[in-house]
Amino acid sequence: QVQLVEFGGGLVQAGGSLRLSCAASGSISGITVMGWYRQPPGKQRELVALITTVGSTNYADSVKGRFTISRDNAKNTVTLQMNSLKPEDTGVYYCNAKTWSSYWGRGTQVTVSS
Repeated sequence: QVQLVEFGGGLVQAGGSLRLSCAASGSISGITVMGWYRQPPGKQRELVALITTVGSTNYADSVKGRFTISRDNAKNTVTLQMNSLKPEDTGVYYCNAKTWSSYWGRGTQVTVSS
């Protein structure tokens, strides 16, 4: 089992920045990919960014050039730096970790006002 706890989030004006962090605990040795997903109001959960154990990354087209995902394998954390935020970035952001299973954090709210 892997437990994930997200930190950060909040309310920010358009054009601003936020930093989300996620700490993993439990059976962390089996974690391969970590990432962030979000669920906008009234919509389905969608991928934001992924990062592998060796640092390969993948971003949703909507966040490329604005968001940066990073990972500290020693501290078992993954971070999402979000810059130039837009109102459409509003949603609940979830941390995800994959082993043979997929684990989710409880989510943290990000609200971008126009």
